[in-house]
Amino acid sequence: MKITMAHGSGGRETGQLIREIFEANFHNSVLEKMEDSAVVEGSGRLALTTDNFVVDPLFFPGGDIGRLCVCGTVNDLLMSGAVPRYLTCGFILEEGADSGELAKIAASMAETAKEAGVMIVAGDTKVVQGRGGVFINTAGVGFVPEGISVSASACREGDVVLVSGFLGEHHAAILSSRMGIENEIRSDCAPLNEMVAAMRQAGVRVHAMRDVTRGGLATVLHEFAVSSGCCVELEQNALPVSGPVKGFCGLLGLDPLYMGNEGKMAAVVDARDAGPALACMQKSCYGEHAAVIGRISHKEDGKVLLHTSLGGLRVVPELIGEGLPRIC
Repeated sequence: MKITMAHGSGGRETGQLIREIFEANFHNSVLEKMEDSAVVEGSGRLALTTDNFVVDPLFFPGGDIGRLCVCGTVNDLLMSGAVPRYLTCGFILEEGADSGELAKIAASMAETAKEAGVMIVAGDTKVVQGRGGVFINTAGVGFVPEGISVSASACREGDVVLVSGFLGEHHAAILSSRMGIENEIRSDCAPLNEMVAAMRQAGVRVHAMRDVTRGGLATVLHEFAVSSGCCVELEQNALPVSGPVKGFCGLLGLDPLYMGNEGKMAAVVDARDAGPALACMQKSCYGEHAAVIGRISHKEDGKVLLHTSLGGLRVVPELIGEGLPRIC
C-alpha cells in the first residue's frame, strides 16, 4: 500500500494507518486510551527534549530512521543526567511513501524503545505532497534523580575526558550508502542507558556528558571548552578509530574528529574516577572500545588542543560549514 493524501485526512484511512502500523507496534496501556494528551506519572525534576529526523537513506547498515530517532532522543535525555521514560513521535509522510517500509520503521522504533526502557505514549501523523519521504519528530521526557547535576560548564582542571568507542561509524555508514561504496562499516546507532546507569551506580563523579552526533567529537569538546572556560587536551594516539573507518577517511580525505556517531558519548569525570568510569563503559553494551582520550586544563582556555603522534601540539578548530551528508 502506498501512502496517499487520504491517509492524512483524519478519516477512515487515517484510522486504518494508525491502527495497523502505529498502534500495532507501540501498544501500551497509556497509548491505547487514544486521548489527545498522554497522562503519565511524574517526578520532581523533568528533562525534556525534542528532535527531527530526516536521514537519507531511511534504511542503512546497522539501523534505520526508526532506531535512529529513538536512540537520538533517549541519548539526549541521558546526557542531561535524566532517566528516560516517555517518548512522543510525529510522522510527516510524503504521498507515495510505502506502508510496508513504514511498518518496518515502526517495528524498529518499538524494539529500540523496549531496549532503552521507554514507552512511546503519543503521536501524530500528517501526509503531504512529495516523493515518498518519511520524516519523524520526537519528543522525550525523563526524570532527573536527586543529587544529579551534569553540565558542560562543570568541567574543571584535572578532569579526565573519555569517549565510549570508535569514532565516525554512523557518518561513514550513511556516506557509504549514499555513494554506493561497499564496505564493512555499520552505523553504531544505539541507546546508551545501560552505560550511563552503570556509571551512576558506581558512584562516578561525572561533570559533563554529550552524545557524539553531528559535528563529531571535535564539536562536543569545543562545547565543553567554551562553556567551562577551560582547555581540552587530547592525545591523538588514544583516539579510538576502527580500521575500516580509518581507511574510509583516508580514501575520502575525512577527519574522524568531525564525523558523527549515533551511539557514542563523551564524558568528563573527576580524575579519581577515570578508572571506574572506563570500566563501566567497557563492560556495558556498546562500550567495548571506550578509551581515556585527554584531560581538562588551562593551557589555552576555550580551545581544544591535540597532542599529535609525532610529538607536536596543534589546535583543533571548530567545524565550519555543514558536514555532509545529513546523518540524522
